[in-house]
Amino acid sequence: MTDELLKFFVLFFVIVEPITLVPLFAAMTEGEDEAYRHKMALKAVCIAAGVLLLFALGGAAFLKVMGISIDAFRIAGGIMLFLIALEMVFARESGTRTTSEEKDEGRKRKDVSVFPLAFPFIAGPGALAIVLLTFGASRGDLWLSVGLFGVVLAVLAITYLLMRLTPLVMRVMGVTGGNVINRLSGVVLAALAVQFIITGITNVF
Repeated sequence: MTDELLKFFVLFFVIVEPITLVPLFAAMTEGEDEAYRHKMALKAVCIAAGVLLLFALGGAAFLKVMGISIDAFRIAGGIMLFLIALEMVFARESGTRTTSEEKDEGRKRKDVSVFPLAFPFIAGPGALAIVLLTFGASRGDLWLSVGLFGVVLAVLAITYLLMRLTPLVMRVMGVTGGNVINRLSGVVLAALAVQFIITGITNVF
């Protein structure tokens, strides 16, 4: 169980990318006071937690109603995660997470907590897919499910903390440091995505 939770923590942390979210948060809240940044960060994390909890509890049931097997979703999710990984490694915006138009709109909005912070940056397609897959595979094990959601909350807490410490993180990390971390995370995510696809195909056949 500990190994499963640790693996899920690494995977979910890489997908959410809380470190690379800091420069985006800094750009969207530029010129605003500390109270505004605190409100946006807290609201975004709470909304993302609610969306992820909804997918964790009802995602498997939704797939069953739609007639989609968990392995089919695992293969599709692996492909999508691989595309996100390529985007991270090569620093290209493929549109798998959000489009440049959405980013521009987010910078102009007064309330950026729901869009684009909570969705699609924190609880984006990749995060929703991995939550649905992991919780779907843990059905019947209550304590594992509780532990998994505890991991989700831990990653969201780290995300909130980094957003609150945005000025300090930007000074310490810098743009170059953020890019290096993003590319390393992309390599890890690519390997995990391929493993999802292999497991899904193996189970199907």
